[in-house]
Amino acid sequence: MSKRIVIISTSPRRNSNSEALANAFAKGAAESGNDIEVISLRGKDMRFCLGCFACQKTGKCVIKDDMNEIVPKMEHADVLVFATPIYYYEMSGQMKTLLDRANPLFVSDYRFRDVYFLSSAAEDEDFVPQRAQSGLEGWIECFEKAHLTGSVFGGGVTDVGEIKGHHALAEAYEMGKAIR
Repeated sequence: MSKRIVIISTSPRRNSNSEALANAFAKGAAESGNDIEVISLRGKDMRFCLGCFACQKTGKCVIKDDMNEIVPKMEHADVLVFATPIYYYEMSGQMKTLLDRANPLFVSDYRFRDVYFLSSAAEDEDFVPQRAQSGLEGWIECFEKAHLTGSVFGGGVTDVGEIKGHHALAEAYEMGKAIR
């Protein structure tokens, strides 16, 4: 039985290194017969959360922007995948805004159980993605049926396309392919 997988690329750069990880994951998951949707936040109208908590009562955000299309896709996914560049040892601002704006999911009957984290950075030490991953784990902690299933880090890449040939691409592909 195939799974519905929503992959969200949060980089503001076209053809970014983290987007390459997202695409490698998508390719592997598609080859295993899963239903894949890759969403790029680049160019999306996505405003900051107002902290009004209206979504906790209505299940919908009061802000009318592109998040109104993205959140339902997240809600109905079996698997969520977040791909981000690491900026100053943290997730991109776009990813943080997305997580904050996904607050309507908290009161929903969300389907996702497995969450994956893909990241890339100029630095290549093992500790580099830890803060960003911890931030995502904090979000996941609010969804008791979900858990972080896997992560891939592509370090030592700065320029667009520099990740080509990096072992992290193969890891992301294999991680995606293992989903059945």
